[in-house]
Amino acid sequence: MAYRNDKRDNYDRRTRTARGSNARTPRTSRTSREEAPRSTRESAQHSTHTPTARTTRSRRVAGQRSTRAGRAAQSRAARKSGRTTAPEAVSQRTRTSAPLPDQQAIHAVPGGQYQGAPSEEQPQLVSTSVGELRRAERAERMRTSSRRYLFRLIVIVGVVVALLAGWAAVYNSPAFSIENVKVNGVSHLTNDEVSQLANIPEGATLLRVDTDTIAERMRQTAWVDDVEVKRVFPNTLEINVTERAVQAIIEIPTSAGSAVKKWAISDDHIWLMPIPEEGSEGAKTTSAQIYEDEKNALHIVDVPYGTKAEIGKECTDGNVNNALDIVSGMTTELASRVKKVSAAGPAETTLILDNGVEIAFGKAEDIRDKERVILKILEENPDGVAYINVRMVEQPTWRAV
Repeated sequence: MAYRNDKRDNYDRRTRTARGSNARTPRTSRTSREEAPRSTRESAQHSTHTPTARTTRSRRVAGQRSTRAGRAAQSRAARKSGRTTAPEAVSQRTRTSAPLPDQQAIHAVPGGQYQGAPSEEQPQLVSTSVGELRRAERAERMRTSSRRYLFRLIVIVGVVVALLAGWAAVYNSPAFSIENVKVNGVSHLTNDEVSQLANIPEGATLLRVDTDTIAERMRQTAWVDDVEVKRVFPNTLEINVTERAVQAIIEIPTSAGSAVKKWAISDDHIWLMPIPEEGSEGAKTTSAQIYEDEKNALHIVDVPYGTKAEIGKECTDGNVNNALDIVSGMTTELASRVKKVSAAGPAETTLILDNGVEIAFGKAEDIRDKERVILKILEENPDGVAYINVRMVEQPTWRAV
C-alpha cells in the first residue's frame, strides 16, 4: 500500500503542475480514483510531461545532433582532401535546415526527420579541386587571348585591303603624269639620242613607268657606263647618267689603205664610236664634245691593217691595248706630255711627247722604272734630246739634238 500511496502522491503533484495551481489537492480514496472519469485519466496520460513525449523529444534532439555531426565530418574530410564545397550548396543546405512554417502541422519522428514537411530534393554538393580551378582559369585566359588575336588580325587585314584598294585606284588613274624628263651627266649624247634610248611612253605616269627597262635601254649605248632612273614627284622623271671618258683616238687604216678611220676608245678599252669627218652629214648629229675630245685626247697611230672595231665591244687588238696600258700605267707628269703613240707592234711601241721627243718604250712592262729613267735623261740634258730607248731599262740609250 505504501507503494500505491507514493505513486498517488507523484501523480497528484504532476496534475497540479500541469493545471498551473499552487494549492495542494486533497487526497481521495481508492474508490474515488477508480471512479474518476476515464477522459480525465486519458488527458493526463497525453500531457507533455508524459514519458512518451520526453522520449520523442530526446529522439528528435539526438537526430539533429547526428545530422550536425555528419556534416562536420564531411567538412573535415573535404578539407583534408583539398577540395572545397560550392557556396551554392552551403546556402541550400542552410536553407534546408531552417525552421518550417508554423501553419503546417509537423510531427517529429526519430532520426531528425519531419512528417508532413514539403518534399524537396536534397541539394547536390559539387566539389572542385584547386588544379581544376587553375586549368579553368588558363582556358579562360587562352580564350580571351584568342579573341584578341582574332580581332587584331581582322583589323590588320582590313587595313591592308583598304590600302591595296587605294593603291590600285591611284595606280590606274592619270595622277602623277610625267611632264618633265631631266637628264644629268650627259655630254657626248644628244637630246634626240637620249629621248630615243629612254623611249618613255606617251601618257605614262610616275607610278606606272618601268624605270628598270629605261635604264636597260640606256645601257645599250657604249657611252653610258652606269645609269640611275628616279621618280621625282609630282611629275618629273630624272635620269642620272655616268658616261665613259675618251682615253684615246685610234686611227685604223681603211680597206683602201690610203685613209684612216678615227675611233674613240674609253679607258676600259671599250670602242665608243667612229668619229665622222667634220662638216660631213654625220657630223650634224654628233655631239660637239666628241670633236673637242679628239683634239685633246691621245692619238694611237700606225695600227696594223685589219684591226677590227665594234661599238660597245671591248678592244682585243694587242697593239692598241699595249699602247693604252703604257699611258694609263704612268704616274708622273710624263703621261700628260705623251700626245701620240705608234703601235706598229708591242715591242715597237713608240711614244711621242709634246716637244717631239721620240721614246722607244716597247712592251708595257716595268713602266715605273722606264718612266723614272726617261725623266732622269731629260733632266740631265737641258739642251734637248731627240731620241730615248728604254726597251731594256737596265741599258737605256739616248740621242741628243
